[in-house]
Amino acid sequence: MNFKASVIAEFLKGSVEGNPDVEVNDVSKIEEGRKGTLSFLANPKYEKYIYNSDSSIFIVNRDFKPKNKLDATLIRVDNAYESFAALLALYEQNKPRKKGLSNQSAIDPSAKLGENIYVGEFAVISSGVSLGNNVMIYPHVYIGDNVSIGDNTILYPGVKIYHDCRIGKDCVLHAGVVIGADGFGFAPNQ
Repeated sequence: MNFKASVIAEFLKGSVEGNPDVEVNDVSKIEEGRKGTLSFLANPKYEKYIYNSDSSIFIVNRDFKPKNKLDATLIRVDNAYESFAALLALYEQNKPRKKGLSNQSAIDPSAKLGENIYVGEFAVISSGVSLGNNVMIYPHVYIGDNVSIGDNTILYPGVKIYHDCRIGKDCVLHAGVVIGADGFGFAPNQ
C-alpha cells in the first residue's frame, strides 16, 4: 500500500518540505534507505546517513537544519521519534488480522474462547484458560492451566505462559517470551 508524503504529514500534524506527492510503501533504517521507503532522523549522531540515504521521505524534527543539500522529501514534526512510532502503530493496526482455529492446535474443552480469535498451528491451550475477544495466538505458543488473557492481546510464535498467569488487555508478547517462569533470583546452597 502506498502513502503520499502529504497524507503522512497530515496524520502526524507535520509539514512537508519537498514533493508532497512522493509515495512510500515501506520503512527502512536511515543508513539502509531505499527508494520508496520512509526513514526518520531523531538522533543527531545519525545525521551523516541522511545525505547518502536513498529513502524517499524522512521524518525529522522541526528544528533540523541540513548541512548539505537533500533531494528527499522531509516531513517536519515536533518529535520525529514519537511520530515514527505512531506511524508504525497505525500500520500494525491496519494489517489484515488472522482469524480462526487451526485444526492442528490443541485446545482443552474447558477453555473459554472469546470472539474473533486466532489460534495457529501447534499452539497448546490448556485447561481452565480464558481468552478475551480478538486475541491472536500464533503457532507454537503454549498456554498453561488457568491462564487468563485479555482482549486484543497478541502472542507471537513460541511464547510460553506458565499456569495461573494473568495477561492484560492490548498486550503484545513477542516470539520466545516466557511468562511465569522462576524469576526470584539464584540462591546457591539452598
